Amino acid sequence: MKLFRFFDLNVVPVKHSGKSNKSGKSSDTKSSDKNNRWKFSKASIIPAIFLIASFSSLIYPHAAMWLSQYHMSEVAAEYARLVTHAIPAPHEQIERAREYNKKLSVGAIYEANTNIPTSHGATSDESQNYWDQLKASDDGLMARLRIKKIDLDLPIYHGTSDDTLLKGLGHLRGTSLPVGGINTRSVITGHRGLASAEMFTRLDEVNKGDTFTIEVFNEILTYRVIDKVVVNPDETKKIAVVPGKDLVTLITCTPLGINTQRILVTGERIVPTPLSDQSLRGKKPDVPHFPWWIVWSILSLLLVIGYILWAGFPVKKKKRKEDKSDSKEKSRDKEINK
Repeated sequence: MKLFRFFDLNVVPVKHSGKSNKSGKSSDTKSSDKNNRWKFSKASIIPAIFLIASFSSLIYPHAAMWLSQYHMSEVAAEYARLVTHAIPAPHEQIERAREYNKKLSVGAIYEANTNIPTSHGATSDESQNYWDQLKASDDGLMARLRIKKIDLDLPIYHGTSDDTLLKGLGHLRGTSLPVGGINTRSVITGHRGLASAEMFTRLDEVNKGDTFTIEVFNEILTYRVIDKVVVNPDETKKIAVVPGKDLVTLITCTPLGINTQRILVTGERIVPTPLSDQSLRGKKPDVPHFPWWIVWSILSLLLVIGYILWAGFPVKKKKRKEDKSDSKEKSRDKEINK
């Protein structure tokens, strides 16, 4: 039974005249050498390319996603060390951020018909210092978000630029910094449906009653989800500050791949922070399990390619061995008959 019919593994027989050429080699010998070469049918090129492309498209998203998650888990683990050596000191950074929140005069402008939330929010005197608030590193690392329900542990950066949202979550400028406090609402945004990273792809699985935590400069803030809605991009009132409340809203696009609306998951802070969550301070994230099935799949593909190469080249040799064995059997039969 032949494997992969679209590969032409048959050696085409050539008739030989038995004449010798100038070099002294007979045409039979030359034809025999040609017949021993591995032949690949031109008609099989397209199916072969299709097979390899399909296999690659299956593996790439999973491999890229694992690498991205691994990198982000390393960044999250590094966050605790960066905060320890931050200047000013962590407690001073928190106090400065709370003062910044008190001076906010303009909320976020959540632009319609865009895939990424943006903001032109400003403050009275401190607008120019936004990028210096909660600065754990030069690349804008600010905090760390954990959502146990969906196994999410990601870094939060300043702003919502394309580059920022490709390396983690973004804090929407013009909203409160994520340090807690009455009359605040911090907005955290993230991509959904990226082929190379999970980000907020599973945010729609988070429901009322679930909790999430924000680790910011050695403090752990726990929030319980109190609201989950799908809104149009121009419904900016949904992310406005609510007097007397300490809120954080997580935002991503929906429907998946279309991005015409927004999912808003809002949590209200739990005070005091549960002891079980306080123990998370500085804890290294769980590194995602390596997808070993990708390795086995690649090995399987290599075995298939190896079989094709093996089956294509030695066909003539096999045939010769079979012919020799047949001739030996015939000669034995003749001797027996005599």
